[in-house]
Amino acid sequence: MAAFIEAVQLRKTYRVGAVDIPALRGISFSVEKGEFVSVVGPSGSGKSTLFYLLGGLTRPDSGQVIIDGVDFGSLSDAQRTQMRKRKIGFVFQKFNLLPTLSARSNIDIALDIAGTNGTRDGAHVSQIVNLLGLEKRLDHRPAELSGGEQQRVALARALINKPAIVLADEPTGNLDSKNSEVVLSMLRHSNRELGQTVLMITHNPEAAEYGDRVIHMRDGEIVAPEQDPQWTGHHE
Repeated sequence: MAAFIEAVQLRKTYRVGAVDIPALRGISFSVEKGEFVSVVGPSGSGKSTLFYLLGGLTRPDSGQVIIDGVDFGSLSDAQRTQMRKRKIGFVFQKFNLLPTLSARSNIDIALDIAGTNGTRDGAHVSQIVNLLGLEKRLDHRPAELSGGEQQRVALARALINKPAIVLADEPTGNLDSKNSEVVLSMLRHSNRELGQTVLMITHNPEAAEYGDRVIHMRDGEIVAPEQDPQWTGHHE
């Protein structure tokens, strides 16, 4: 089966003052359509940099990101934006909700951004809202919601347009175990029942186990599981 997401020798270095700090040192891997892949590693391993490159939110110093056969690097900024709107749903650790809007409006705004002219698949929206336990919270603003509820709203927003790819960066990083389970179960549901390809960045081995496959990162490189102390410690 052809790769749906492909990273080819991705390199990214950040300059801090007079010092160059390599974030990615030639990462290569592929994800098949319909896979749920977890990327794990400690802080500073390059996971979040990889997330931003795969989502077309920043450009690599070298290498390629290929989404459904299209090289992100060959696109203009406007074309990259359109690719993100059409293909990718993002879930961030910090929620990124608009504070003046209700939960319902925060979810619906994804339709406007995608240029769907407000077209709603009512059954799809209701399914997501109900599975995430948000049906009684839709008229509340973010400040009136718990952290777990805010993340569930952010996840609903990412899924409402039925993106082919869901990229999640530490989606349970600020959540308790109960809310973490709700979010992870929804990601797994969107993968298995809706056929969406999911790539989740996490530092948590227990969260990573929701995926079909785990990629381990350390110091900007992909490593074998036995080279990841956090992971091996979890199984001992």
